Amino acid sequence: MPDASLLQLMWLASPALPIGGFSYSECFEAAVDTGLVATEADASLWLRDQLQLSLARADLAVLAQAVPAWQNDDHERIAALNGWVLQTRESSELRAQAEQMGRSLLEWLRNHTTARSAQIDILAALQPTYPLAFALAASSTGAPLRDCLLSYAFGWAENMVQAAIKSVPLGQSAGQRILSALSADIPVAIDHALALADDARQAFSPMLAILSARHEIQYSRLFRS
Repeated sequence: MPDASLLQLMWLASPALPIGGFSYSECFEAAVDTGLVATEADASLWLRDQLQLSLARADLAVLAQAVPAWQNDDHERIAALNGWVLQTRESSELRAQAEQMGRSLLEWLRNHTTARSAQIDILAALQPTYPLAFALAASSTGAPLRDCLLSYAFGWAENMVQAAIKSVPLGQSAGQRILSALSADIPVAIDHALALADDARQAFSPMLAILSARHEIQYSRLFRS
């Protein structure tokens, strides 16, 4: 991969990217509040399950199809994938997360050089979600598709580990051990996502949906989801 492509993917995966990812825990905080996650081992297992059962079957699978759709200017496909993300978020706060991060990444793209103005206009007209906005940013890097998914998954993993450190709470060394375990599982999750057809893609994580609904009215919380 060219150096410029690798640097762009690292940039997109960085927690410092100003899209607000640090403010979400994707129901992890609610899992801690209800006692489902209380230790480092619990946190590691929870996030590894979420990677395999949720991210690999939904967002990564969407990304696997959205990156080539942007590269081929397949606007109908892009709109369909974005609509699928909006329709399959299982709570209002999870949908709000996808929309807010999508809008923020859209604004980042407006001030960057990784997408054409016509593509940005198409994304803006869609009520953009984060997976589709990320796919547009990644599609312009020239990086291989698999590496684009690696960037997305590692960015997700870093944000979730930081959420675990703050909410369990855990130490930095524990966080690094969890991130190591997630990193070992990410390639398998990406292989699964790349192999999924439209009729196999799914967003069905009942416990996450229940916890998200609880989190929306949780008495005290650090995160927006």
